[in-house]
Amino acid sequence: MGKLLVVALVGIAAALVAERLLAFRNTLNASREVAPVTLPNCRLIKGIEAGSEDIDILPNGLAFISSGLKYPGLKSFAPDKPGEMFLMDLNEDYPRAVELRISRGFDLSSFNPHGISTYVDRDDTVYLFVVNHPHQKSTVELFKFVEDDNSLLHLKTIQHDLLASVNDIVAMGPDSFYATNDHYFTDFILMFLEVFLGLTWSNVVYYSPKEVKEVATGFCSANGINISPDRKYIYVADVFDHSVHVMEKHTNWNLTHVKTLQLDTLVDNLSIEPHTGDIWTGCHPNGMKLFYYDPENPPASEVLRIQNILSEEPVVTRVYADNGSVLQGSSVAAIYEGKLLIGTVYHRALYCEL
Repeated sequence: MGKLLVVALVGIAAALVAERLLAFRNTLNASREVAPVTLPNCRLIKGIEAGSEDIDILPNGLAFISSGLKYPGLKSFAPDKPGEMFLMDLNEDYPRAVELRISRGFDLSSFNPHGISTYVDRDDTVYLFVVNHPHQKSTVELFKFVEDDNSLLHLKTIQHDLLASVNDIVAMGPDSFYATNDHYFTDFILMFLEVFLGLTWSNVVYYSPKEVKEVATGFCSANGINISPDRKYIYVADVFDHSVHVMEKHTNWNLTHVKTLQLDTLVDNLSIEPHTGDIWTGCHPNGMKLFYYDPENPPASEVLRIQNILSEEPVVTRVYADNGSVLQGSSVAAIYEGKLLIGTVYHRALYCEL
């Protein structure tokens, strides 16, 4: 009888592991291959070789680009080089990426930039918020952009217990923001188990100097975050749920769920076209290739445009797709006056004229 019980327990455990393995493969879209969608006027951006994880474009066409992310479990093409911030002026006939100088007193050696967001104050001061992972911790760095000499003046470092595994950020004011925590745990093994077990403990946090609080939870892995042009709704990408959540923003900064748009790809960062409200997103068609890097079979890239997300029938268009031969692991797509920038987690960046 005892042997039968052991055999039964082993069988149940094996079945549970098999179910989790199948679910994990589905989470990563491990079997998906992407059909190419090409754009006619594209070129790789010179000088960006180790990622362009997030991009934020000011209303005047200046684009900020974070580069050099080192993240647990992901490839890095420059593991010993600190991260960088680049600037592109999309009003130029042939825009180029210029590295932004960062003021003295900031620890450049451990700079590890992730998601970014800009805020233009009433006096036209431009603030740049940068998610940073120095020594694999999570901080938010607040900079003032000095356009005259293409530099960033570091104002302060923000840390908080509720900002434990920050991925992306959207600025609400000169010192306030919403941020996504992509995991509950910060230890790499526990982070993996969190995804493998399908736990939905990821969240969104609101931060201001006066108040810090959790405002939304229940995500598999909250990733990109942005705000609608009328500033009434917050959009949250759940990368492992293959979805974009629409959240209504209230006067007390709390968020309530409005709807969820399911997609067939791993949605990363979200950019908003200001005139139309369309959402542009860089996506990972096959997450297995992103996390288990093989230069002979690199991760693909995909850009989606989501129109009328608040309607009953949003329109989703695949604007660009590549099997990795040109661009590997797209994480963001941002548009300005018919010019499209596509960034990646750890590869290059692409400039296209639509």
